[in-house]
Amino acid sequence: MTPDLELIHKPIHESFRAWAHGFPHTVAKWHFHPEYELHFIITSNGKFFIGDHIGSYGAGNLILTGPNLPHNWVSELPEGVVLPERDLVLQFSSDFIERCALLFPEMAPLKSLLGEAARGLQFPDALGLRLVPLMKELTTAQGLRRVELFTRLFGELCDCRERRPLASVSYLAQAGRYMSSTINLVLAYIKQNITLDFCEQDVADVAEMNTLKFTRFFRKHTGTSFIQYVNQERIALACELLMNTDMKVTDICYRTGFNNLSNFNRQFLAHKQMSPSKFRSCLLMNMPEPSGDGHS
Repeated sequence: MTPDLELIHKPIHESFRAWAHGFPHTVAKWHFHPEYELHFIITSNGKFFIGDHIGSYGAGNLILTGPNLPHNWVSELPEGVVLPERDLVLQFSSDFIERCALLFPEMAPLKSLLGEAARGLQFPDALGLRLVPLMKELTTAQGLRRVELFTRLFGELCDCRERRPLASVSYLAQAGRYMSSTINLVLAYIKQNITLDFCEQDVADVAEMNTLKFTRFFRKHTGTSFIQYVNQERIALACELLMNTDMKVTDICYRTGFNNLSNFNRQFLAHKQMSPSKFRSCLLMNMPEPSGDGHS
């Protein structure tokens, strides 16, 4: 079965992504991505799939996967049961690690560990349970505290001698063979061109389909229409720019691929239930005011 490409949206002002999700979830499927992933299971039992490896898991399951290594965790639950928080996930790029290693030679053990992660690495559940509080804090931490928690986590992993590889030596995690999947080509094209002006026919041409066939194909694989998906991705980018830059709303409109301000405002309101200006002003309300005399 061909894994799906997951498009990971890292906040502009952060070096890596740390987050939590429940089960079922849109990313809880057989998928891959170019980023490394450290994955904790908080609760539930089930089967996990890493490359050509299949194993059983419980609370404390802790696995590190390398770039483009397909993976999935399937909980064994009664029908209709939903877990609000099952997974803690840390994702980061190889470029981030390479840049850090140039500045800090002390990161050599981490580079060695990540080399082993090409096949997937499993750590003892006891270590996973001990590290869960650190990972939970990392999902909400800000500033230098995030960097401190990141290095503490990977310091523990580097020191662990009980880690074991999962996928077989002969298993080749090559993105090329997955990217040939039509839906993955389509999603990659959208991600690469999200700031540009393109239409459904342009993407249908990439998929080598007529527009009618592509419309049905896209909804089948994503659960939404092409226009809704593109607008959702563009609004997500707009939110990042509103939160982390001083760009004017008009500039953000065109920077995110919208070709007129009225449509941008309409789509933003539909997705966020407020205007872009209101969104930014609400963020400012949530920021601490600077102290004039240095006293709180």
